Amino acid sequence: MCGIAGWVSFDTDLTRQGDVLDAMTETMACRGPDGRGTYLGTHVGLGHRRLAVIDLPGGTQPMSVSTPAGDVVLVYSGEAYNFQELRGRLESLGHSFRTDSDTEVVLRSYLEWGESVVDHLDGMYAFAIWDARDQKLLLVRDRMGIKPLFYHPTSDGVLFGSEPKAILANPLVRKAVDTDGLRELFAQTKTPGWALWKGMHEVLPGTLISVDRRGLRERTYWRLQAAEHTDSLDDTVARVREMLTGIVDRQLISDVPQCVLLSGGLDSSAITGLAAERLALRGEQVRTFSVDFAGQEENFVPDEMRETPDSPFVRDVVAHVRSAHHDVVLNPADLSDPAVRRAAVGARDIPNGFGDLDNSLYLLFKAIRERSTVALSGESADEVFGGYPWFHVEALTRADTFPWMAVIPPLSLAARTDHIEPGLRKRLDVGAYTADQYATALAEVEHLDGASELERRMRSMFHLHLTRFVRNMLDRKDRLSMAVGLEVRVPFCNHELVEYVYNTPWSMKAFDGREKSLLRHAAAPVMPRSVVERVKSPYPSPQNPEYAANLQQQVKELVATPDSQVFSLVDRAWAQQVVAQDPAGMPVAVRAGLERVLDLSTWLELHSPELQLD
Repeated sequence: MCGIAGWVSFDTDLTRQGDVLDAMTETMACRGPDGRGTYLGTHVGLGHRRLAVIDLPGGTQPMSVSTPAGDVVLVYSGEAYNFQELRGRLESLGHSFRTDSDTEVVLRSYLEWGESVVDHLDGMYAFAIWDARDQKLLLVRDRMGIKPLFYHPTSDGVLFGSEPKAILANPLVRKAVDTDGLRELFAQTKTPGWALWKGMHEVLPGTLISVDRRGLRERTYWRLQAAEHTDSLDDTVARVREMLTGIVDRQLISDVPQCVLLSGGLDSSAITGLAAERLALRGEQVRTFSVDFAGQEENFVPDEMRETPDSPFVRDVVAHVRSAHHDVVLNPADLSDPAVRRAAVGARDIPNGFGDLDNSLYLLFKAIRERSTVALSGESADEVFGGYPWFHVEALTRADTFPWMAVIPPLSLAARTDHIEPGLRKRLDVGAYTADQYATALAEVEHLDGASELERRMRSMFHLHLTRFVRNMLDRKDRLSMAVGLEVRVPFCNHELVEYVYNTPWSMKAFDGREKSLLRHAAAPVMPRSVVERVKSPYPSPQNPEYAANLQQQVKELVATPDSQVFSLVDRAWAQQVVAQDPAGMPVAVRAGLERVLDLSTWLELHSPELQLD
């Protein structure tokens, strides 16, 4: 895992731009605390910050191979979980290796297969290859979009980085945000390629971009496709169990301490149980970490999103697998600390208003990093297996908008827009934009001939989640974990598992009348019965009204500041009204608005962007 940055300019001698490349690279220092390196050529500069996970002494970057026609240079972020198999194959083809790193395997795979290297990799990755033989840059992102990668075309080349901040560090880039950027920011539809900053784009998952003197070309090498499923139900459950066991086993390869994120839900408990099983064969004990809030279990009140607290189920899993467990307990002051918000917004580069969800995850990762460098997560199982409640409510599967926006209070149209300055709200017309994006997303779904109306509708549901919703979750997890130098792996995003389950009929995915039927039955042998029977519960959120009161006080201070820039985007009258409410009875959607106001204010302080609101 690492951070990468680079600059290609076909009309400039970049050997004199080392200071700029260094500045771009250093913005990625949090992603790679263990080392740094740069490569400068006449028309290319590549920067790398390293988090050492595999082959600690040998995996330094940029990594290059000299050929008679010029250097081939790689900067790489991520993990290729099948690097050992690929290495054996490459050795049989005549390649020799200087290191034991997966980085060198990726580089030599490119030398062997060229752009088709993407067809051979299993993992999470974002990398850039400069091929001096053709004077060409290649940008590649993994199939599910687990690792981030952004680019900004220039008049004679391109700038790129793991995060927007690397690109913004180059003086060629104006730190401008226009109404198009703001429209998606408030809509939160995860429009493919959107990067907030004017002129900047996100490399799409499963996409390869090549840049040479002729310009920039984009090629999709992987996407979700409809295919017939021919396995029986019993064989499907067995196949899911077999695949998950192999995936977890491969993702437990590491030369540094590792652990599992455990919430007590089905997803994280399945990964914990499988990891414990595999590690036991090596004579090792699985280590687990959980997040909780002071007093949450004792004072828990069921709400529309959560029926039960996590802690009792966490304890059941810990006892079942005998893990070495650590609880990270947070209080309202921790979560509402402006310094924590600043760190979370700075890590994500956008003021998306996730608030306590981002802040608590950041603090959890920070605590884990004191003991581990790699963590496995149950992220994405809900999108892959159909775990969210709205998958199982017919009216919601027929909603005329993204289903999560019809259910989750902080994602309702009112919650996303009520706090916006009225004139700006009218110009953005977030409702119409959301409707357009929903129609666009639906049009991308490929269906099988002869599929029933139910199967078509449910395939569309899964496609929406796997191409829109999950990308928000993956970006959040990557940015907040890498902000503290922690590598988080997501076994449920293995592309072969995703393909297999995506094409499994809905009748099998929900065969027992419950959410995530396939996963529940496939992983049942490695989990306690209480977790097998537990109803879906999302990532925890604090219920203590002290947290909302702290948010109100911070927004009050903004309201009392006459020249606060945030009110060029936010409705001051709305803020004045909300800070006067009783925090104990504050609706979740209103509290989310406070979070967004504070995130926006923090983002404006961090970046001082040029807002083009006309």
